Amino acid sequence: MSTEILSVTTRDTAEGARVVAAAGDLDHDSVPMLRDAVEAAWTDGRDHVVVDLALVTFCDSAGLSLFVEAHRRAQARHGSFRLAAPGRTVRYVLEATNLGRYLSIHPSLDEALRG
Repeated sequence: MSTEILSVTTRDTAEGARVVAAAGDLDHDSVPMLRDAVEAAWTDGRDHVVVDLALVTFCDSAGLSLFVEAHRRAQARHGSFRLAAPGRTVRYVLEATNLGRYLSIHPSLDEALRG
Protein backbone atom coordinates (compact mmCIF):
# COMPACT_ATOMS: atom_id res chain seq x y z
CA MET A 1 0.00 0.00 0.00
CA SER A 2 1.31 3.44 -0.93
CA THR A 3 1.64 6.12 1.73
CA GLU A 4 1.42 8.86 -0.89
CA ILE A 5 -1.66 11.01 -0.32
CA LEU A 6 -1.40 12.95 -3.59
CA SER A 7 -0.32 11.99 -7.06
CA VAL A 8 0.46 14.52 -9.78
CA THR A 9 0.75 14.00 -13.52
CA THR A 10 1.41 16.53 -16.25
CA ARG A 11 0.87 16.87 -19.96
CA ASP A 12 1.27 19.63 -22.50
CA THR A 13 -1.46 20.61 -24.93
CA ALA A 14 -0.97 21.43 -28.59
CA GLU A 15 -1.91 25.03 -27.74
CA GLY A 16 1.03 25.33 -25.34
CA ALA A 17 -0.66 24.97 -21.97
CA ARG A 18 0.53 22.62 -19.26
CA VAL A 19 -2.16 20.52 -17.58
CA VAL A 20 -1.26 19.43 -14.07
CA ALA A 21 -3.66 16.76 -12.83
CA ALA A 22 -3.77 16.05 -9.11
CA ALA A 23 -5.45 13.13 -7.36
CA GLY A 24 -5.90 12.65 -3.62
CA ASP A 25 -5.60 15.00 -0.67
CA LEU A 26 -4.03 18.42 -1.07
CA ASP A 27 -2.69 19.51 2.30
CA HIS A 28 0.38 20.87 4.07
CA ASP A 29 2.33 17.66 3.49
CA SER A 30 1.42 17.15 -0.16
CA VAL A 31 1.25 20.71 -1.51
CA PRO A 32 5.01 20.82 -2.32
CA MET A 33 4.45 18.10 -4.94
CA LEU A 34 1.83 20.19 -6.73
CA ARG A 35 3.86 23.38 -6.30
CA ASP A 36 6.88 21.69 -7.92
CA ALA A 37 4.78 20.61 -10.91
CA VAL A 38 3.39 24.12 -11.42
CA GLU A 39 6.83 25.70 -11.09
CA ALA A 40 8.27 23.15 -13.53
CA ALA A 41 5.72 24.30 -16.10
CA TRP A 42 6.99 27.86 -15.83
CA THR A 43 10.62 26.72 -15.89
CA ASP A 44 9.80 24.81 -19.09
CA GLY A 45 8.47 28.01 -20.64
CA ARG A 46 4.76 27.32 -20.26
CA ASP A 47 2.88 30.52 -19.46
CA HIS A 48 -0.54 28.89 -19.20
CA VAL A 49 -1.11 26.32 -16.47
CA VAL A 50 -4.33 24.44 -15.73
CA VAL A 51 -4.64 22.38 -12.57
CA ASP A 52 -7.17 19.59 -12.95
CA LEU A 53 -8.80 19.06 -9.55
CA ALA A 54 -11.36 16.45 -10.61
CA LEU A 55 -9.75 13.76 -8.44
CA VAL A 56 -8.76 15.94 -5.48
CA THR A 57 -10.81 14.87 -2.48
CA PHE A 58 -9.57 17.36 0.13
CA CYS A 59 -7.94 20.79 0.11
CA ASP A 60 -6.76 22.73 3.15
CA SER A 61 -5.33 26.23 3.57
CA ALA A 62 -1.94 25.14 2.18
CA GLY A 63 -3.60 24.22 -1.10
CA LEU A 64 -5.54 27.47 -1.17
CA SER A 65 -2.35 29.42 -0.54
CA LEU A 66 -0.68 27.63 -3.44
CA PHE A 67 -3.56 28.57 -5.73
CA VAL A 68 -3.32 32.25 -4.78
CA GLU A 69 0.47 32.28 -5.10
CA ALA A 70 0.33 30.56 -8.50
CA HIS A 71 -2.35 32.96 -9.73
CA ARG A 72 -0.21 35.96 -8.75
CA ARG A 73 2.91 34.52 -10.35
CA ALA A 74 1.06 33.73 -13.57
CA GLN A 75 -0.26 37.28 -13.76
CA ALA A 76 3.23 38.67 -13.19
CA ARG A 77 4.50 36.72 -16.18
CA HIS A 78 1.44 37.68 -18.31
CA GLY A 79 0.22 34.10 -18.32
CA SER A 80 -2.71 32.31 -16.79
CA PHE A 81 -3.40 29.92 -13.94
CA ARG A 82 -6.72 28.11 -14.03
CA LEU A 83 -8.40 25.52 -11.85
CA ALA A 84 -10.52 22.87 -13.54
CA ALA A 85 -13.28 20.56 -12.36
CA PRO A 86 -13.14 20.93 -8.59
CA GLY A 87 -15.37 18.40 -6.88
CA ARG A 88 -18.04 19.33 -4.39
CA THR A 89 -15.72 19.43 -1.35
CA VAL A 90 -13.01 21.51 -3.02
CA ARG A 91 -15.55 23.82 -4.65
CA TYR A 92 -17.15 24.41 -1.24
CA VAL A 93 -13.79 25.44 0.24
CA LEU A 94 -13.10 27.77 -2.69
CA GLU A 95 -16.51 29.38 -2.38
CA ALA A 96 -16.46 29.61 1.43
CA THR A 97 -13.17 31.52 1.27
CA ASN A 98 -14.40 33.73 -1.60
CA LEU A 99 -11.51 32.54 -3.75
CA GLY A 100 -14.07 31.65 -6.37
CA ARG A 101 -14.27 35.37 -7.11
CA TYR A 102 -10.49 35.79 -7.34
CA LEU A 103 -9.28 32.67 -9.13
CA SER A 104 -10.13 31.39 -12.59
CA ILE A 105 -12.23 28.29 -11.82
CA HIS A 106 -13.91 26.22 -14.52
CA PRO A 107 -16.39 23.34 -14.22
CA SER A 108 -14.45 21.09 -16.62
CA LEU A 109 -10.95 20.67 -17.98
CA ASP A 110 -12.14 21.42 -21.52
CA GLU A 111 -13.64 24.73 -20.42
CA ALA A 112 -10.49 25.66 -18.52
CA LEU A 113 -8.40 24.98 -21.59
CA ARG A 114 -10.69 27.13 -23.72
CA GLY A 115 -10.88 29.73 -20.93
